[in-house]
Amino acid sequence: MNWLKYWNALVLLFNYLPMTSNYIWRLLMTCDAFKLQNALDLLTEWANMWQLSVSVDKCCVLGIGRLPVTAPTDFYIDGHKLSLVSFCRDLGVTVSHDLKPTTHIRQIVTKAHQCANAILRSFVSRDTDLLLRAFTVYVLPVLEYNSIVVTPR
Repeated sequence: MNWLKYWNALVLLFNYLPMTSNYIWRLLMTCDAFKLQNALDLLTEWANMWQLSVSVDKCCVLGIGRLPVTAPTDFYIDGHKLSLVSFCRDLGVTVSHDLKPTTHIRQIVTKAHQCANAILRSFVSRDTDLLLRAFTVYVLPVLEYNSIVVTPR
């Protein structure tokens, strides 16, 4: 019956977290904050029991709202306070507090621009076929990865 306590905690956590991420997605009320902290404590206890570690450096609290939202309480994993951020990155997608893709787009365009400039600096030849192939291999995947975030239709 001891495993049932951990199972309930995991079910509660996945109500708040996407399955592949490690940041707090949304808080509704103070009593939910208490339940979420309890679930985080149970998750920590379960990880310690199985000799696993939770990467606290990759965990954070993201408040969703028009302005950067402050959490009603501090959250802790294994005694370490989770930082409150206005945006975070998960699986290559940057999620901001207002759920707009502008931060994500800005970061992707900057990274693609840096790759394109590195290609131009690296090659002495200005053969267009060679540069086009390098662009297709190195820059285009950066722009196309998770492009559905920008155009969800």
